[in-house]
Amino acid sequence: MALNRIIDREIDANNPRTEQRHLASGSMSLRTAWSLATVFLAMLLIGAGALNQVALMMAWLPVLAFVVYPYTKRFTWGCHFWLGLCLGLAPAGAWVAIAADVHGWGAITGQLTSGTEYLWLPTILPISLGVALWIAAFDINYARMDVKSDIENKIHSFPAKFGETATTRTTIQLTLLWFACFAFSDPVSSIWFLGASALMASLNIYVVLSRERLKNFQSTLFQASMFTGWALLIALAIGLFL
Repeated sequence: MALNRIIDREIDANNPRTEQRHLASGSMSLRTAWSLATVFLAMLLIGAGALNQVALMMAWLPVLAFVVYPYTKRFTWGCHFWLGLCLGLAPAGAWVAIAADVHGWGAITGQLTSGTEYLWLPTILPISLGVALWIAAFDINYARMDVKSDIENKIHSFPAKFGETATTRTTIQLTLLWFACFAFSDPVSSIWFLGASALMASLNIYVVLSRERLKNFQSTLFQASMFTGWALLIALAIGLFL
């Protein structure tokens, strides 16, 4: 988030919705923002190093992904999918944090003492893809707020490029896809996780289809997306302990 604010400070200043953000409004200096970003980077590296060597050696990947993200909106409406990729790295990172303790680099490469076996294929890969699609679906709707500003400032977004109808249709398709990814994954508690995934996919689709009837669509959308993560986590926990 610090990198996003630093790189996009001029874009934020030209957008009425974001012009009051700290860097855009001048209430925070660029030097302070870079100092915070440096502290956060140090926290990431120290935390990764405390987990295992593989986590530390792979810490560059999420950093690079988030450095690239703010620039994507300057060139392509695919920026929403890149953001999804960034967040999709989270479950993959959790996998490395745990599995690499036992398997080392084999947790990623599949080269285990018992032979070649990609342990992440049936579980973490579909979950990471599901998270990526879930976040992309949310973000293309979040960008509805900035269509006018994006067009004026030549910022690329899906709604600005394709319009409202295509945004709604694509959101539903992406939501069905992320549900399919979660449904095909093989978590500890498949029934509970499947049920929570179906319920939250339905809720997210309902919110998008009800956009014109909602008093505050963006707030409701944000809450539904945030609750999706909690619902999936709770479902996993219930399945694990029952």
